[in-house]
Amino acid sequence: QVQLVESGGGLVQTGGSLRLSCAASGRTFSNYAMGWFRQAPGKEREFVAAISLSGGSTYYTDSVRGRFTISRDNARNTVSLQMNSLKPEDAAVYYCAAKRSATIFRTARQYDYWGQGTQVTVSS
Repeated sequence: QVQLVESGGGLVQTGGSLRLSCAASGRTFSNYAMGWFRQAPGKEREFVAAISLSGGSTYYTDSVRGRFTISRDNARNTVSLQMNSLKPEDAAVYYCAAKRSATIFRTARQYDYWGQGTQVTVSS
């Protein structure tokens, strides 16, 4: 079992920044590819970003590439999502997810463990 706890969400104005963090416990963190997903009201959960075991490979959905940065600290068992130039359409509940794999995945059903989510609200 892997336990994931997100933090860092909140209310920010359009153009502002937030940094989300996800703390993992329970298993060897460096054995897990990590991802961030988001879900807005009435919409399906969508992929945002993912990072490989060592952090050497990352992948972003087109709508956030260049604005968001995913990173991980295997010594601290954390994965972060730095979000800059936020837009109203970025508002959602953000979830971190873990998959025991050397491969990056972009589909929610491929991840094994999920956090409880943290709310991001962007005011226009």
